[in-house]
Amino acid sequence: MKKTLTLVVAGLMAALATVASAGNRGEDFSVSPVIGGYTYDGKQHLDTSPVYGVRLGYNFTKAFGVEGLFDYVHTESTITDRKMDMYRYGGEMLYHFFPDNTLVPYVAAGYAGLNFDNIQPRGAFDYGVGLKWFLTDNLALRGDVRHLLYISGGPNETTFNNFEYSIGVYIPFGGTTQAVTAVEVPATPVPTPAPEAAPAPAPEAPLEEIPAAEPAPGHYKYCITLHIEFDIDKADIRPEYHDEVAKVGDFMKKYPDTTAVIEGHSDNVGTPEHNLDLSQRRAESVVNYLVEKFGVERSRLTAKGYGQTRPVADNTTDEGKQKNRRIEAVIDCAFDVKEIQPPERLCMSLQMEFDTGKADIKPLYRDEIAKVGAYMKKYTTTTAVIEGHTDDVGGYEFNMKLSQERAENVVNYLAVNFGIDRSRLSAKGYGYTRRIAYNTTAEGRQKNRRIDAIIDCVIK
Repeated sequence: MKKTLTLVVAGLMAALATVASAGNRGEDFSVSPVIGGYTYDGKQHLDTSPVYGVRLGYNFTKAFGVEGLFDYVHTESTITDRKMDMYRYGGEMLYHFFPDNTLVPYVAAGYAGLNFDNIQPRGAFDYGVGLKWFLTDNLALRGDVRHLLYISGGPNETTFNNFEYSIGVYIPFGGTTQAVTAVEVPATPVPTPAPEAAPAPAPEAPLEEIPAAEPAPGHYKYCITLHIEFDIDKADIRPEYHDEVAKVGDFMKKYPDTTAVIEGHSDNVGTPEHNLDLSQRRAESVVNYLVEKFGVERSRLTAKGYGQTRPVADNTTDEGKQKNRRIEAVIDCAFDVKEIQPPERLCMSLQMEFDTGKADIKPLYRDEIAKVGAYMKKYTTTTAVIEGHTDDVGGYEFNMKLSQERAENVVNYLAVNFGIDRSRLSAKGYGYTRRIAYNTTAEGRQKNRRIDAIIDCVIK
């Protein structure tokens, strides 16, 4: 029985370790002080007693991890007055379900030694379940229940069934900012495919041709649209949308008879009155931009705010809320006797995310940065502003510094690995001041831990 149980435990732990090693390494350590109760099998004639312990963990991936454990129990015989100290020490493998959620359930299995005073230590297989409730990314409450199978020694070998239940705190930590290292280039050049250029946008949002018969033979109809999004509770036009608004400005300057209604919208966070005012301010900011930057007459522009009354996505998710914080423009189409083809434009963008509290570039984003590097090497007049952002975990100064480090790491990577002149690159950290999602969920915080790059477009 004992040999069979040992083989089962060893096989289970080896299988879990093999699967864990196949994933992306999270490289997060943790410490968890716990307190609870320990119930003995009735055949042992020992009282249920408090248990005090600590868990030291390491996560291979978001889902898989291992914990070393140490417990202390002071108990008393139910038959005699004998008092006894018990120590439990060993390890467990853990598998977490929905690791990005606030509530994270998990299963555990492991093996430990049991030492009762001066009695020869025995081994115990354990398995059970647990739940972590994350208050922040760096602190969670945890609760655990374990079933322990303890095999006694001696001629009358007996299997005991004990139970341990505990609560505690879970504190993850570890991982330091890593310097960006150069990618080694083979000594002998190897032919590589031409750098993948960003796909040319569909015809400039687009000047869409309608059959000539619609207005009159030999005439063409050109239309343009505008869809942009906003940060939470903000009415400022984000820099990455300046080019989109510029297309509308150029279009309306070219065709001075056209007019536009700029419609502002919001998510449902806040009161309806606040959101109506916010959506109106968003629409007016676009109108003002077109008037001030492109000289479009204000009489040709109308701003209309609809608040939260016209959602295009589900407001129960951060992604849906982001889509609802938007501008939609109703712009006249123009008629012209000439068919004008829009210029071919090549544009490049870069968005990437980070782990909590870290500034090192994840391997999965290196191909994306490589595309930017190849693009900027081919088009030597382009420049880029690398913007770093964070969630709201930690203080203002900490996050400003962390976001700057994230931006500088990307700049360094482009300079070291692709030879981009640093004068063409600038790094700017914004901390948590420009969030694009709500920091109340793990998913939202992950979206806010990001890099946004503003990179010149090229007209060929």
